[in-house]
Amino acid sequence: MPVRHLPPVVKQLLTLRNPEAWPSPPIESLHRVFTSTLNEARQRNAENGWLVLSTSTLLTTNRPSSVGHLYRFITRNDPALPETRRSFTEAVNRAAMMREAALKNVIFVGVPRTILSLTGLKDALEDDVYTALRQNSIRQASAENIEATIQRGMGLWKSIYEPHAVKLYDKLGALHPDFITFIIQAYGTILSPLPRGDLEQGNLTRALGSVLAIAALRAEGRVGPQLTSHVFGLLKARHEENLNEEDRFLSSDEGTEWVIRKVDEIIDAVTADEQEILGMAKL
Repeated sequence: MPVRHLPPVVKQLLTLRNPEAWPSPPIESLHRVFTSTLNEARQRNAENGWLVLSTSTLLTTNRPSSVGHLYRFITRNDPALPETRRSFTEAVNRAAMMREAALKNVIFVGVPRTILSLTGLKDALEDDVYTALRQNSIRQASAENIEATIQRGMGLWKSIYEPHAVKLYDKLGALHPDFITFIIQAYGTILSPLPRGDLEQGNLTRALGSVLAIAALRAEGRVGPQLTSHVFGLLKARHEENLNEEDRFLSSDEGTEWVIRKVDEIIDAVTADEQEILGMAKL
């Protein structure tokens, strides 16, 4: 027989220990930090990097409704008024990039928060924008593409972790024999740039992938070794072929510092309510 209802005691238990995602901070505070950090990004021609790091930070801090606010902010002259949307094409491109960034965060943050933030984004999208986003999966594993996926994953692994790639591969493999296999396949399937590059909707470059990793790990906190590894990964992205101007800046010493500082600013802005609540609880 199917189980249709939770036992009352279990249902009560599930209401304890703050099961809900954090709400969005006040819109004024959110728009203030969005505006200041976006203005800096535009001065550096790094608007894509800003959008990726903002999406990743909001997802990791578990503010899914703020992800929707971010979409409205970046596509409208007045985020509260749908009729002020600037451009359909721009809105689709922004939504696709945010959706791809959120998907890649599953590697660093996990499935639950990714689901919540993808839902927050989808709820904010206008019908015409959602319809224009890719609807078919291009990451279905098959006998024909698995070798290419693994090669792509190993290529990304080496580009991030060399000269320690082999040592780290063996270290993680010693923790569990399937762990490193999963990671390489996930790198090839999810984290690496899409094979068709700019022809693929929402594709993130190698540098942007490192930007979102830094944002996620910085916002997650207490994962210093992993954060350091991906900071090196962004710095190493400067050696990729055919870098565009934005990726050249982001992977520079100055750009990497800028990414970390902007992530911190967004974290501080969106978690102020959390810190206040925790502070009151200690009194």
